Amino acid sequence: MAKTKAKNIRELSANDLQLQLRELKQEALNLRLQKATGQLENPARIRQVRRETAQILTATTARNRA
Repeated sequence: MAKTKAKNIRELSANDLQLQLRELKQEALNLRLQKATGQLENPARIRQVRRETAQILTATTARNRA
């Protein structure tokens, strides 16, 4: 999954946001497993996934409050 921009996240529908969130959580799980087994090639990707997840959750919360 490519790095997402906050502007692109705001333009997505609620269903797309949920789908992307599910994919990011799955990727985060895979990265944690790779880290635990010593197979992780790009440790910076863990941070990117966490930030993208936070951006999606923030956009979702903002929509629900509006």
